[in-house]
Amino acid sequence: MNLAIVGVTGMVGRVILNLLEEKNIYINKLYPVASNKSIGKKMFFRKKKYKILSIEEVISLKPDIAIFSAGAEISKKWAIKFTNRGTILIDNSSAWRMDKYKKLIVPEINGNIIKKKDKIIANPNCSTIQLVIVLHPLSKKYQIKRIVISTYQSVTGSGKKGLDQLINEENFINFKKNYCFKINRNAIPHCEIFDRYGYSKEELKLINETKKIFNDKNIRITATSVRIPVVGGHSESVNLTFKNDFDINDLRNILSNTNGLILMDNIKNNIYPMPILCEGNDNVFVGRIRRDMSKTKSLNMWIVSDNLRKGSATNAVQILEYLIHNKFVK
Repeated sequence: MNLAIVGVTGMVGRVILNLLEEKNIYINKLYPVASNKSIGKKMFFRKKKYKILSIEEVISLKPDIAIFSAGAEISKKWAIKFTNRGTILIDNSSAWRMDKYKKLIVPEINGNIIKKKDKIIANPNCSTIQLVIVLHPLSKKYQIKRIVISTYQSVTGSGKKGLDQLINEENFINFKKNYCFKINRNAIPHCEIFDRYGYSKEELKLINETKKIFNDKNIRITATSVRIPVVGGHSESVNLTFKNDFDINDLRNILSNTNGLILMDNIKNNIYPMPILCEGNDNVFVGRIRRDMSKTKSLNMWIVSDNLRKGSATNAVQILEYLIHNKFVK
């Protein structure tokens, strides 16, 4: 398999490289791609030196698979050009997620819907992935009617610029801000641009992508997304209302036996998910599970995951593994 990684020098691109090494995935030829300022520079992968290439050059090399982690504009401009050369594209941006002809994939949930004819496969938003990993097994048994989500999102979700702002503020360094306001010791209820109804793009991703992955337009979903001065991962406070009443012990048992999910739910011993505990891990963590005292068929929970791992790079690499396992690529 010949693999191109577009955006290889970015935060997600670097994690993808680490995962390929950790999982020991066989790669015949690796084509690292980055922005113009990085073209021609050298990088190492599996103790071998590689030259960073331009995206134009890599198209002519016709890689079997390309993983894009360079933003929606790059994906919209170049994706079809790659697929016209026979490349299968795994895209980490928002460019193709809501395209009705493209699959939006979390392998544990709907990897089986990928077909050989699918040439562009969309990776969901990081906040969506950790949410649906937890909710999907519960919805299958109890049928979710409504979801209320509040996210507390790491600066790494904004890429290197967001991380740099936090570090610079912590060290009293003058710099150009990535956010409208100071992020250190602050919480900014503003993740990406707002629409005319007052919802941010990040909130709309949670709403629309969850419905598409579950293939259910009738689930009522609302969300508020907040950027906080944390590095290790995204956190979500989630309130669920089911169609059917539930047994909370059975619900915990379902979660504890779900692939890719870790139950951390022992308040007597102060055991619950936190970004500092989940950083660098491929799993999604859930805890603080309790009934909503105001509604008989509702409950609250707390979900945390490393947004650079399962929220981005890990999910993309799992899609890659699915393609290899099912012999969609050589």
